[in-house]
Amino acid sequence: MKRRGSPLMYLLTAVVLFMFLPAVAGAETPEEKGLAIAREADARDTGFRDSTVNLLMILRNRHGQESIRRMRIRTLEVEGDGDKSLSIFDSPRDVRGTALLTYTHKFGDDDQWLYLPALKRVKRISSRNKSGSFMGSEFAYEDIASQEVEKYTYKWIRDEVYDGQECFVIERYPVDRKNSGYKRQVIWIDKKEYRTLKVDYYDRKDSLLKTLTLSGYRKYNNRFWRASEMNMVNHQNGKSTRLEFSDYRFGVGLRDSDFSRNSLKRVR
Repeated sequence: MKRRGSPLMYLLTAVVLFMFLPAVAGAETPEEKGLAIAREADARDTGFRDSTVNLLMILRNRHGQESIRRMRIRTLEVEGDGDKSLSIFDSPRDVRGTALLTYTHKFGDDDQWLYLPALKRVKRISSRNKSGSFMGSEFAYEDIASQEVEKYTYKWIRDEVYDGQECFVIERYPVDRKNSGYKRQVIWIDKKEYRTLKVDYYDRKDSLLKTLTLSGYRKYNNRFWRASEMNMVNHQNGKSTRLEFSDYRFGVGLRDSDFSRNSLKRVR
């Protein structure tokens, strides 16, 4: 009969394993950990198929004067690639009918087209101009596109409490450094639900340019978290843009044909 080990031997083995496991976990590099966090956040938001939402855009200049725009956003999830989105302005009258169509890609340049009803023409947004302001707001064209994991490299820098929540703090760096308006971004992601709570954007000179805060999160379809408010503050020019979201709907039956270039001129 095979002799079993003594209880003391089992205890010693357990102690050795307990001491060894943290060393293995600690072997994960900050870059690997940052990428893993980004992938987990992305995975938790996969599978919504399509969505629509109404949006109030409030632009404030450095003197506190405000202007308001109303718009709608339609989004289509694309398997194996980035999302497609269509942003449509309903008011005020001078921008009514303006629409931005975006095809985000995991690799390579995104495709973006802007329809200007006053000129009755579609203008392609060059990748060289993606750092430009979207319709006079503090959001750039690259901020409007879906933030695909593959567009950045990552680094975990610390854990800390932000707004009462335990967060991962990671940095991400654009792969397309030549055309991006940012050298890096610092992101606060809550550990429980992997929601983005805050983003600091640093310009190409590595000076703090903007801060985005996201609040009022709600869960839809018992799975997908969406913020009801986003506030982008530009620290260099004193301007800000607040986005207020309402009436989120998922699985409404949008199709690929709803996101064609020809659809830009027919948006209602």
